[in-house]
Amino acid sequence: MTNPSAPSQAEDIQTPQSVARFPLWVSIVVILGALLSIMGAVISKVNPTLLASGGPITETARVYADYMFARSLVLAVMLLFLLAARSRRMLAGFMVLIALIQLVDGVDDLVRGAFLLVPGLLVFALVFLAGAWRLVGRALWRLDAWRES
Repeated sequence: MTNPSAPSQAEDIQTPQSVARFPLWVSIVVILGALLSIMGAVISKVNPTLLASGGPITETARVYADYMFARSLVLAVMLLFLLAARSRRMLAGFMVLIALIQLVDGVDDLVRGAFLLVPGLLVFALVFLAGAWRLVGRALWRLDAWRES
């Protein structure tokens, strides 16, 4: 006999956070961020003179352009993979990593005097941090946000 006041088994089963749907805006941000990273990788491989403001590319600059290609491509592929795998914490961690890269890049641009690049980098970083915060569900500066529950 069933007890009408007791919760049913179906109500007891909750969808784990790792399987729950991602917010649409977070998915869009991740895809756009990955596309931007892929574009940077392709530019650094195909036409690295764009990275040097049209100046000549030395062998040393070519090596660094190749580094940028490899790192940007791998970060973009991992972002897309983690999004497809619905891996909340790993994706949030990668989003924080990419946001920190953008912030360091922005500080570097400020020091170099490339002020026009800074607002875009700052917006990119803040949106990625907001998306990571949304995925984790807690403030990112709190240590318990990064521990397994």
